Amino acid sequence: AAAMTAILQVTDLRKSYAGVHALDGVSLAVEAGSITGLIGPNGSGKSTAIDCISGFQKLDSGKVVLAGNDVTGQPAHHIARAGLMRTFQTVRIYERLCLRDNLAIAAQQFDPATWVDEFLRTRRYRQAVDKAEGRARELVELIGLKRYWEIETGILSYGQKKLVALAAALMPHPKIVVLDEPVAGVNPTRIREIEVALAELNRAGETFLIVEHNVEFITNLCHRVIVLDQGKKLAEGTAKEIHTDARVLEAYLGMTPEMAEAEMRGAA
Repeated sequence: AAAMTAILQVTDLRKSYAGVHALDGVSLAVEAGSITGLIGPNGSGKSTAIDCISGFQKLDSGKVVLAGNDVTGQPAHHIARAGLMRTFQTVRIYERLCLRDNLAIAAQQFDPATWVDEFLRTRRYRQAVDKAEGRARELVELIGLKRYWEIETGILSYGQKKLVALAAALMPHPKIVVLDEPVAGVNPTRIREIEVALAELNRAGETFLIVEHNVEFITNLCHRVIVLDQGKKLAEGTAKEIHTDARVLEAYLGMTPEMAEAEMRGAA
């Protein structure tokens, strides 16, 4: 059933560096309209997995299917055009441009208008501009940055810049957005704002795969959580199931469920 509803299906993903297995047969699925979390200790293979899925690294073997189309081994720009967009740990926005222009540039890479259309101001060009502005205004409302519409993004906080990068990734109406550490280096107040924005965008129909070290953030937000450890999928389930999984507790904390429960009782 998961395979039938999955917008992203990854099967037996493998990647090695000088004999070290960064990914050793990882399979996962992300259902359309869901928020899926991908967590694991440092060195578990999370970043390698999303780099291979999004075409930024070449996988050794495995299969990546996006909305029923096999995109295995395709370069990043082809996979982006197929409908998988992503953000990065380091924010990538145009800080000297206003929020409106940042989103217009993000849309321009995917609209059908050519430079000739732009030069001649053809109907196709005007329609592309109107469509992009409408989409940008919709997204800015959803991420809570409407008041910064005409302001240079360089003045925004780090967390707000991450929201701009998120909105830029959503501009071409992708099938799924992969977020790489969306709250790393962000203060608690902004983390909450990003959490609220993602939940709102998901209610509007967007699908996300989130790689993140902040387990509380993932627990609050994600419908399902996948745990990697040493290049393999260790566990998968709801946040509650993951929190009580003995293998996950051992990988993260080096303790059994009984030990974790006793520690929580002691803290209370």
